[in-house]
Amino acid sequence: MSMISGIQGQLLEVTVVSSNKLKDTEWISRQDPYVCLEYGSTKFRTRTCTDGGKNPTFQEKFVFTLIEGLREINVVVWNSNTLTYDDFIGSGKIQLQKVLSMGYDDTAWPIQTKTGRHAGEVRLIMFYANANKPATSYAPSYTAPQPHIPMYSAPSYAAPAAAYQTPSAYPAYPPHSAAYPPTPYPPPQTMAYSPVYPPPSAYPPMSYPPHSAYPHASYPPPTQDYSYPPGPYPGTYPPRPY
Repeated sequence: MSMISGIQGQLLEVTVVSSNKLKDTEWISRQDPYVCLEYGSTKFRTRTCTDGGKNPTFQEKFVFTLIEGLREINVVVWNSNTLTYDDFIGSGKIQLQKVLSMGYDDTAWPIQTKTGRHAGEVRLIMFYANANKPATSYAPSYTAPQPHIPMYSAPSYAAPAAAYQTPSAYPAYPPHSAAYPPTPYPPPQTMAYSPVYPPPSAYPPMSYPPHSAYPHASYPPPTQDYSYPPGPYPGTYPPRPY
């Protein structure tokens, strides 16, 4: 507590994010919750989350002016009614020690009914820009190691430049036209072998005389009678001897 000092007049940002698992005060319809914050004489109220039920969402930010010696914020959650008084859901106290020392606090704070029963949670995100952060002053500093430089420099060996040309993979012969004189004989001509026979149309087609051109051979009919004489028993066979 002695480490946190000089907060008088400093600004504290408080964001009401949402509520979770609230006590349901409605029997038929869904309840319409809203959140009230109180710090000293400063009071803030969120908008009403219509039909928010047990898990309403608000996402509203408020700024408080801190008072020396006052280290907590009162929070109350209500259910908005149209015709009757608003219903009390629950209340709780928000402690500021963590946000004043660390500069940031994101916590779901429990709330209770008037009889001390659990009535749900209220999630708040608080930010304090002038927080004392002793842990950051003792952060070890890391210096990257410098590369080792030797006391003497190693002799450098440069590859000697080649005084000769790289031999070719094939021996160098003079070109054919320079090494040998041209021959006095003409180059052989390529003979095209074409058929020396005349085409089939050069021969006249063979003609044959028609069938009527040949004489018809006529022969006289035969005159000799080749019939056999009748047997001794014409028409019937002789009876058997028994």
